[in-house]
Amino acid sequence: MGSCGNMSNPTTKTEQKKINHLQRVSFSKPPFTIADIKKAIPPHCFQRSLIRSFSYLVQDLILVSLFYYIATTYFFFLPYPYYYLAWPIYWIIQGCVFTGIWMIGHECGHHAFSDYQLVNDVIGFILHSVLLTPYFSWKYSHRRHHSNTSSIEHDEVYVPRLKSELRWFSNYLNNPLGRVLALSCTLTFGWPLYLVFNASGRSYGRYASHYDPHGPIFNDREKLQIYISNVGVIASAYVLYRIVLAQGLAWFVCIYGVPLQIMSSFIVLITFLHHTHSSLPHYDSFEWDWLRGALATVDRDFGVLNKVFHNITDTHVLHHLFSTIPHYHAMEATKAIKPLLGEYYQFDGTPIYKAMWRDSKECIYVEKDEGSTGKGIFWYKNKL
Repeated sequence: MGSCGNMSNPTTKTEQKKINHLQRVSFSKPPFTIADIKKAIPPHCFQRSLIRSFSYLVQDLILVSLFYYIATTYFFFLPYPYYYLAWPIYWIIQGCVFTGIWMIGHECGHHAFSDYQLVNDVIGFILHSVLLTPYFSWKYSHRRHHSNTSSIEHDEVYVPRLKSELRWFSNYLNNPLGRVLALSCTLTFGWPLYLVFNASGRSYGRYASHYDPHGPIFNDREKLQIYISNVGVIASAYVLYRIVLAQGLAWFVCIYGVPLQIMSSFIVLITFLHHTHSSLPHYDSFEWDWLRGALATVDRDFGVLNKVFHNITDTHVLHHLFSTIPHYHAMEATKAIKPLLGEYYQFDGTPIYKAMWRDSKECIYVEKDEGSTGKGIFWYKNKL
């Protein structure tokens, strides 16, 4: 099998803009192993500090409390039109901080928050439950995603369709208006649809849900924790219901509901852009191996939000290689592995709104190249 060039290791913004986003990541078997990659990373990057991890969580909780205080104390006294300008600003900022908190819960699920599994699970369970995410359910399905990344048959999420599997309405959505509609629905409803119906997830041939302990996503040993996840979400939903009764629906939607929706949209957008790109291969069981699958993802640049989201956005390649590295070491570790990965490392610095539009247009289905020597290597296509 051959390999193509890529967008490896851009050093300046000018260089990033010059990069051809269609250059494909190398798909041949790498000349290095996961052990080689680990040796390139400074040993301290694998060390998790409970105190330091907590400091980032406390920082986010302080920000949430501060924005909540400002909104509930001052917004209702603002004159027109400032009142209507202040709320969207609050929603966006608070939604971004919610996303950062959710990412800390995600780190807990990867055993990256601390050295103590019980601490990780307790913190992750609380954070995700408050944000209406079933912690253990997501933890287990997401772990399988990391174990099967870019596998056509076994990956858990953002599994691309073959051209023959496209639904009848695909042609009607392959235009600007259709893409706006599809993106709007995906960003608005994608996260709850994935949790409830496994939308965009692996096909199990029957109903699959993150809320079903007896469903095909989970094994028998995980059933009890799926029930616990459901209890956490139900308990949080009940508390929120009591808040609605006490404060009113409009107050609840403004303070919590809209920021939560923005958080959900960011989760979908971030994961979509990490795994949907014209340069990324997918593999069937004939070609797939764990290392090549883990390398078939792309780092993105969300600007200042990289820090707000605890760098999950621009260190995602590393995250798929070593998911237990805490976020505060991820940038250093990413820089350390870039020279070794070379053409196997992917970065796309395209502004996010442009990347979202471009990739939703170009990545409709996957198929093999005509005359390709790779028997089980699939690439995104868009010609219907």
